Amino acid sequence: MSHDRTTTAPVPPRTPSTPTTPTTDDSAPRVPPLSGPVPAGLAPVAPAPVARSVAPDLARGMLLLFIASANVWGYLWSDAGWLDAGGRPAGGSSLDHLVDGVVAFVVDSRSKPMFAILYGFGLATMAARLAARGADRRTTRRVLARRSGALIALGLAHAALLFAGDILAPYGATGLVALAFLHRSRATLVRWFVVAYVLSMAAGAVAVLSVLDSGSAGSADAGAAAVADPATLGYLPTVGERLLTVATATSLFTVSLMFVPHVVVGILLARAGWLTRPAEHRRRLGQVAVVAAVVNVVGGLPYALAVAQVWRPGETALGVAELVHHVAGDVMGLGYVCLFGWLAAVWGERARGGALSAVAATGERSLTAYLLQSLMFAPLLSAWGLGLGGQIGTAQAAVLAVGVWLVTVAVAAAMHRAGRRGPFEVLVRRLAYGRVASAAAVPAAGRATG
Repeated sequence: MSHDRTTTAPVPPRTPSTPTTPTTDDSAPRVPPLSGPVPAGLAPVAPAPVARSVAPDLARGMLLLFIASANVWGYLWSDAGWLDAGGRPAGGSSLDHLVDGVVAFVVDSRSKPMFAILYGFGLATMAARLAARGADRRTTRRVLARRSGALIALGLAHAALLFAGDILAPYGATGLVALAFLHRSRATLVRWFVVAYVLSMAAGAVAVLSVLDSGSAGSADAGAAAVADPATLGYLPTVGERLLTVATATSLFTVSLMFVPHVVVGILLARAGWLTRPAEHRRRLGQVAVVAAVVNVVGGLPYALAVAQVWRPGETALGVAELVHHVAGDVMGLGYVCLFGWLAAVWGERARGGALSAVAATGERSLTAYLLQSLMFAPLLSAWGLGLGGQIGTAQAAVLAVGVWLVTVAVAAAMHRAGRRGPFEVLVRRLAYGRVASAAAVPAAGRATG
């Protein structure tokens, strides 16, 4: 594999942003380079008085709805065990199965690729911002490495305290790997995409085959034993279990380069300006969204029907359908990103007001909104809390997920009106840039509007 580098730094996007997501920092303004050498404690760029690109924030805001819908059933358990397809609790109603199928078709294996693409987009945009201010590549990587390290630490804390399905730590670790790609040529990025995707698919195939060989994973007996445990455990005994789960997942995802292909796609999107200047790429964004939707129907519908208990295939057929479902999800993750970019181009200024503005405000504060979801889900659903996870079905859980997302939207909109960033965005920003440097570079007006 070639490791050639581009001869020029990435071109910064044309619109401003502040680092307000778990993994991205996008839509940066064109800023004159710093004069003289860049100090070690390079601070973030103060927001410029130009319009912020809506497309990335709109995509992140809607992504949080997908994440809530995907995560909520992970808090559920049932004495009846797990269903083979989709891993949902067995014993649900026909409505539960219908909702499971819809969520599998629309969300499962689609939100994580979408998240990773936006993550890569943000990394590339942050690198462009720093380059525009005169930062060399070493300084840029140091800042982004600190940011990724902060996400890993925050993710591990999130897992230990609340949710074993944390995504911050895996993406933070992927960010450290992605630092090697930021200044590569387009041809090299494409080669890395192919290599990483083959490795990640091989890892996925091995996982599915191991399940098929065991012949017991997902069975009612094994599921009953697994899901009966939470009700017998308190909060403290489960802390170590959650931490071990996310640490193991982070290691496996990093070694298998699971999210690297999507991060590479995000870097390429940032260079092309598809999300920062969506009006210029409206036709192409729409074309990709349509093609992805077709792929999702062909590749994702069979597995969704199995999850909905409409189709009951054998183990081998189910394993193949699941693999195809994952591949279709990778394509649909990009399709969703392009869809919301296209909608931002079509809606134009209308996306800056009303409900769309509230969703975009949530995208600006998506790290805070993501963690706020767990702050609501865990006490309500966990056995150590109110224990509703053992009492409701997946249809009710889906309604709860939408309600929790709406609460985060309301909170983000209120913070936007008050001119405040999310507290966890501020924390990660401070860890990445340093307390003194961050405060010095962002004046009071900038902090109020970021």
